[in-house]
Amino acid sequence: MEHAHNNMQKSHMAPNLDPALDPAKEHHHEHLHHDANAEKGRHDDPVYSVGTTKERSDIPDQDPMDHALHRRHHPEHDTSGEGHKMRGKDETLAYENYDAEKGAGSNPESDPQSHKVSRFYKKYRIFFHLFLLLLFTGWWIASLVLHRNDKNWIIPFLVWLFITLRIITLHVPITLVTKPMHWVWNNTGVRIANLIPEKMRIPLGALLVISVIIIGAMASPEAADNTRANRAISLFGLLVFIGLLWATSKNRKKIMWHTVIVGMLCQFIVALFVLRTKAGYDIFNFISELCRELLGFANKGVIFLTDDTVPKLPWFFTGVVPPIIFFVSFVQLLYHWGTIQWFIGKFAVFFFWALRVSGAEAVVAAASPFIGQGESAMLIRPFVAHLTQAELHQVMCSGFATIAGSVLVAYINLGVNGQALISSCVMSIPASLAISKLRYPEEEETLTAGRVVIPDDDEHRAANFIHAFANGAWLGLKIAGMIVATLLCIIALVGLIDGLLTWWGRYINIGPGEYDLTLELILGYLFYPIAFLLGVPRENGDLLKVSRLIGIKIIENEFVAYSALQSEAQYATLSLRSRLIATYSLCGFGNLGSLGTQIGVLSQIAPGRSGDVSRLAISALISGIISTLTSASIAGLLVTDQEAFFNPPAPANGTASG
Repeated sequence: MEHAHNNMQKSHMAPNLDPALDPAKEHHHEHLHHDANAEKGRHDDPVYSVGTTKERSDIPDQDPMDHALHRRHHPEHDTSGEGHKMRGKDETLAYENYDAEKGAGSNPESDPQSHKVSRFYKKYRIFFHLFLLLLFTGWWIASLVLHRNDKNWIIPFLVWLFITLRIITLHVPITLVTKPMHWVWNNTGVRIANLIPEKMRIPLGALLVISVIIIGAMASPEAADNTRANRAISLFGLLVFIGLLWATSKNRKKIMWHTVIVGMLCQFIVALFVLRTKAGYDIFNFISELCRELLGFANKGVIFLTDDTVPKLPWFFTGVVPPIIFFVSFVQLLYHWGTIQWFIGKFAVFFFWALRVSGAEAVVAAASPFIGQGESAMLIRPFVAHLTQAELHQVMCSGFATIAGSVLVAYINLGVNGQALISSCVMSIPASLAISKLRYPEEEETLTAGRVVIPDDDEHRAANFIHAFANGAWLGLKIAGMIVATLLCIIALVGLIDGLLTWWGRYINIGPGEYDLTLELILGYLFYPIAFLLGVPRENGDLLKVSRLIGIKIIENEFVAYSALQSEAQYATLSLRSRLIATYSLCGFGNLGSLGTQIGVLSQIAPGRSGDVSRLAISALISGIISTLTSASIAGLLVTDQEAFFNPPAPANGTASG
């Protein structure tokens, strides 16, 4: 017994490469997953853990000997062997003090980027920040004075407000704001909710959401083919999708209706803000324009490598692949600076608090539109092995429900409406949480219940911003290569299937012509009811055309479907309402190719859960597809001025772009 007790003590003293495995440290020690804030039970801020991922990156690292720390502590003439010991100690310190948001450790002796300039900045950073604050304040005031009549004032104001708030929060505790907010909420919303009998809260909440959706959809006047009859069909389709998910739910008694109701409400409010308000339209249109500008910058590199005629060629290889590489590299740079983690943390905290999901689910759902399905799962790599069945389902559903920023610019370059793409991505975050919890409710105790934890990984642990940008270029090349290879193989395979079907159909007098027996035609009729439920107009054959596009997206992928929507003659005659619904319906990774990607990524992260992942994958795929379709239904309810949505008026001296 004494020997066993000693072994147990030693096991607790041994370093744990995966702290999620050690429940003894969960609530009693500051360690890799939980800082002091988590220990106190605070739920309003995300926790950034560090050093939780020991796997090596595919991207070559900096030479370990070419390091400021090593040069400082290991003179070249040191042959005593002590230098090697010190080097290992310094590497450990640098690794452990790396901060996922700030990009460097707080201890200057263990910071690999420590030098005179950085120490000078840290000492006088308040003056640097004050200078930036005054600079942008002056810029904002000057823009109001000089362009009060010819430019949009909202975008400059939001830029100034964001920079101002960020600088202030670097020096002032955020609790000065959050504590009064919590006090107000606890003394208003919470008290009002407590006055309602507990059994009546869910029914009244559902009634409130239904009322908001009906009034928001039907109150506006009719326009073109956006009649109230078509809106009623879109609303009916939304109810059918929810009803089917409820009927096929794994455990209807365990459904967390709060998550479903609030998730659908958040989805509708985001759509209402984007599609019905001038401020929402301007903000998302501004973001869309920024994405388009990125394409121009990528073309400068293409012109340098080739000539100025190449970007004008209507080729996927020269028009879409370079922007993907550049965008991924740019995102990796933002990762190094902590910008992406900051945004993900804020989104995750909101959905964690509002929808009552676990911290891991909130992080993945918030990250999916920014970095994609595989990368978002990597954010919670230490926890994947310990996720519940419902959490695994949600992680995959979030990936299928939206698209990644790395391919967003590619779709915009194809001519797809950027505002629709960006708004659909944001709408799909609460939708995926609501739909997944309706289809597969939580039945177990989750490891990350009660806190948002964003583990660090080694992909953005670079020596400096140049190293991070180079890593991103290599990662972008891999992503672009995977997309090109996948498209080539899938399109060739579908061509083979179509050839066999057409040959077979000719013998029973199907075709020739537009109605040759092809996979696209079969899928068109198979998804015909779905297109009808989305509210697609019944005239001009739009139902069959939109259902074909949905089928192409599911069987092949959204790249092929968007290319067909923008370039094929048969889709040029779609009405504006049909084009709008199709644009939203295709905005997600819900296809068979992504199914293999999700299974592969999660099985590689947690080999012991590969069986669970495979069993849940089909259900998660269907849930993700339905999440995207609900966004299309809501867009069909709310967009009335379709002409302006697809053909915005030309800005007067840059008004639209701010």
